[in-house]
Amino acid sequence: MSSAVSPKPTAAPPRVRRLLAGNVVARLVALAALGVATVLVARVGGPALVGGFTLLRVLPGLAGVLACAGLPGAAPYFLAGEGRQDPRIRAALGLLTVAGATLAAVGWLVLTPVLHRAFFGTWSTAVTALAATAVFTQLFVAVGKALLQGSDDMRGANVAIAAEEAAFLPCYVALLPLGPGLGPVLAALVLADVAVSAGIAVRLARRGFFTGWRRPGLPLAGRICGYGMRGQFGGMLALLNLRLDVAILGALAGPAVLGVYAVASKYAELLRLPGLAVTYVLYPVFAREGRAVAAARTRALLGRAAALTVLAAIPLAAAAGPVLPLLYGAAFRGATVPALILLAGLLGEGVAGLLTAYLYGIGRPGANSLAMAAGVAVTVALDLVLIPRHGATGAAVASAVAYLTTTGALLIAFRRLSGQARQ
Repeated sequence: MSSAVSPKPTAAPPRVRRLLAGNVVARLVALAALGVATVLVARVGGPALVGGFTLLRVLPGLAGVLACAGLPGAAPYFLAGEGRQDPRIRAALGLLTVAGATLAAVGWLVLTPVLHRAFFGTWSTAVTALAATAVFTQLFVAVGKALLQGSDDMRGANVAIAAEEAAFLPCYVALLPLGPGLGPVLAALVLADVAVSAGIAVRLARRGFFTGWRRPGLPLAGRICGYGMRGQFGGMLALLNLRLDVAILGALAGPAVLGVYAVASKYAELLRLPGLAVTYVLYPVFAREGRAVAAARTRALLGRAAALTVLAAIPLAAAAGPVLPLLYGAAFRGATVPALILLAGLLGEGVAGLLTAYLYGIGRPGANSLAMAAGVAVTVALDLVLIPRHGATGAAVASAVAYLTTTGALLIAFRRLSGQARQ
C-alpha cells in the first residue's frame, strides 16, 4: 500500500484505553440524559407524549441515514484513510451531507400523509409535516460526529455524543410554557440539533476541515455511497437482531411476558457499551494504519477485547437479581434469568466490536453485514422454536446464541481477510 504520506504510528495502548474510557463515559452520559428527558416528557404529557418523543428521536434520524446512503458509517473510513490529504473527499462528504439532508426532508414532506396516519395520528398533520425540520437537522449531527471521529478528534466526538441527548433538556424546559403538546418537543429536538451541529462545525473549522475544498466528482461520491450502503445494510441487520426477538415474543407470548423480557433486554444491553466504544475508537485508527498493521493490531487486541467484556459483565450479572425488582417492582423478578442468559450471549461483544472496527477500517463493511445476517437467521429460527414453549427464557436463549453466532462469523471473516485462515 503506497501513500504520499507515511501512516501515523499506531496509538499506544494507554491512549487507546483513555479513548475507550472516554467513549463509554460519553455514552453513559447520553443514556442518563435521555432517561431524565424521558421522565420529564412523561411527567408533562404521559405515555402518549413519550411515544411521540420516541418517534421523533428515531424516525427522522432513520430517514436521514437512508437518504444519504449510510454516510455516517462511511465518513470515518474515507476521512481517516485516503481523505487525510485529499480535499476532494472533504468536499464530497460535506456536499453529500447537505444533499442527503435535503432529500430526506423533502421525502418526509411528500410522505407526510402516510407518516401521519401510521405514526402521528394523535397529533395534527402540521406537526407531522414540521418534523421534516428534525429530519434535516438530525443528519448534520449524525454525520458531524462521524467527521470528528474520522478527523482523529475523538474528544470532540465524545462531547458530541453526550451533547446530542443532553442539549434537549434545557431547550425543552425553556419551551415548556408553550404547552404540553408535541410541538414543543419537536422544537426542542430541532434546537438541540442546531446547537450541537454548530458546535461540531466550529470544531471542524478549527481543524481545517472546510479549507481548500476541490470539486469531488460523481465517481468519488459513488464510492462513498457504495461503502455507506454496504455498511448500512449490516447496521440495519444488527438493529433487527436486537429487536426481532421483542417483536416475535410479543406476537407469540403476549404483552405481559414481553414487558418482563424488555426489561431484561435493556439491562443486558448495557454490556454492549464497551464493544460499541471499541468499534468507534478503533475504526478510524485502523483506516489510517492500513491492512497489515490493522490485522496485527486486531490479533494483538483480541484477548483484551474479550477480557474487557467479561470484566464488565461480572458486576452486571451480580446486580441483576437485586436491581431489577428494586427498580421495576416485584412483578419483574422474572426478568433476572433472561437478563443473565442475554449477558452470557453478549460476552463476545468486545471481540465483535473489535472485528467490526477492523472490517470497516480495511474497507470491507459488506463482510460485517454478512456476519450480522447470520445472527438474524439464527434469531428467527430459534425464536420460532423456543418462544412458544419457554417464553421470555426461550427468547433470551435464541438471542444469546444469535449474538455468539455473529461473533463467530466475524472471527471467520477476520481470519480469511487477514490471511490467517487455515488451509
